[in-house]
Amino acid sequence: MIKAPEHISSIKPYVPGKPVEELERELGISESVKLASNENPMGPSPSAVKAIRNGLKTLHRYPDGNCYYLKDVLSKKLRVSSDQILFGNGSNEIIELAVRTFINPGDEAIMAHPSFVVYSMIVQAANGKSNLVPLRDWRHDLDAMASRITDRTRLIFIANPNNPTGTINTMDEMDRFVKKVPEGVLIVVDEAYSEYVDAPEYADSFTYLRASKEILILRTFSKIYGLAGLRIGYGVAQASIIQELNKVRQPFNVNSLAQAAAIEALRDDNHVKKVKQMNTRGKKFLYRELKNLGVTFVPSEANFIYVVVGENDAERVYNKMLKLGVIVRPMGPNSIRITVGLQGENKKLVHALGKAIT
Repeated sequence: MIKAPEHISSIKPYVPGKPVEELERELGISESVKLASNENPMGPSPSAVKAIRNGLKTLHRYPDGNCYYLKDVLSKKLRVSSDQILFGNGSNEIIELAVRTFINPGDEAIMAHPSFVVYSMIVQAANGKSNLVPLRDWRHDLDAMASRITDRTRLIFIANPNNPTGTINTMDEMDRFVKKVPEGVLIVVDEAYSEYVDAPEYADSFTYLRASKEILILRTFSKIYGLAGLRIGYGVAQASIIQELNKVRQPFNVNSLAQAAAIEALRDDNHVKKVKQMNTRGKKFLYRELKNLGVTFVPSEANFIYVVVGENDAERVYNKMLKLGVIVRPMGPNSIRITVGLQGENKKLVHALGKAIT
């Protein structure tokens, strides 16, 4: 029997949630709400949906392998050159490309804990070592992360806002951190939720790109743009870094419908504004209700909230909420992550959580 090497066989796979329809069938419930995956409950821009419909006519053709038209629109919006942009099958693929490109067996990547679990999974799959640095006050401890840099460090992952806590790092903190990172170490700043941020002190990572720093900025169309089902994200870096990443990128990695929809999503600033306003209202409502329930939570700059439910209580709370028709994400033994939904969904979540914690 063929066996995978130990660094592969010991990976704990990412466990996606079951389809809502299957859970409803298993539990004998209906009208459940999914608030587990940080999706945009308003969905994509109507113009993006129209572009998808129009794109159905040419599905017999391969997609544009260079995302030429999308790259043109995005480069103008971000004010960077087109050779500084790389598209992927979600920003997850670009994380994988970065690891495959720059990590040799035994090399290290530094990341916070808890943060996006995919970072460590991909590093392990490349036979690299993940150097986990605990959060401080629910935020990346950038000074501690800088102190962990060794001569084997190749990548540093910073989720800003962080998933699952929704917290951010400030410009002052990032300035101090970037100065401590030596040449030859790539800083990967994952900004999947950046469009939701309101805080004026939020770090502008493009400042470091313009200063020719070794930085790779990741963003996605899965969150505020509502295109999670089409799997498209992008990375922005110096052209020389993008050139190396392109060497390991598969051809035609971004499908044609995703490209067409993303172009229109980028053009519809009004829809993005409406989604952000909806999310802000939802967070204010949930903050108030969570306080009324006496539940500890972390104020968020994203479209989800990290909730501490009690010692070894997360699985019990999750299962009770599931039976009440509300799907959330357990995040270790003591906490759950809840996505901000539409107002009716938020009310149902509060009701279910109140029942689950009693």
